[in-house]
Amino acid sequence: VRLVESGGGLVQAGGSLRLSCAASGRALSMFQLGWFRQAPGNEREFVAALSWNSGSTKYAEFVKGRFTISRDNAKNALYLQMSGLKPEDTAVYLCAAVGPVVGAIINNPGSYPYWGQGTQVTVSS
Repeated sequence: VRLVESGGGLVQAGGSLRLSCAASGRALSMFQLGWFRQAPGNEREFVAALSWNSGSTKYAEFVKGRFTISRDNAKNALYLQMSGLKPEDTAVYLCAAVGPVVGAIINNPGSYPYWGQGTQVTVSS
C-alpha cells in the first residue's frame, strides 16, 4: 500500500485547506483511514479517522467542528477539509491506513501499518 498526501501549504489563521491522500497498490475499501499530524518536537497525534464505509467517524477534540474527514472508495482516496485554521494547527499531516478492519475507530498511530510521507501545513497568525 502506498499513500501520497497533497494539498498542504501556507495559509493565514482562519483560512481553509483541503488535504488529499491517494492510495495505490491495494484497494482500501475495507480499511480504516485516518489523518494524524506531527509538529517539530512533538509526538504524532491523532486528528481524525473514519470506518471503511464512512459510517463512523472520530475526531480529536481540538479539531471538532473545524475539520471534516471523508473518503471516496471508488477513487481509493481520503480527504481532510480543514477550516478555521489556527497557528497551533501547524504540522506535517500524514494519512494512514489499517485493515481490513470492521469495528471501532482506531486512534492509536501505532496500530496503523501504512503511512504516507506527509504534507506540511503552516498557519500564520
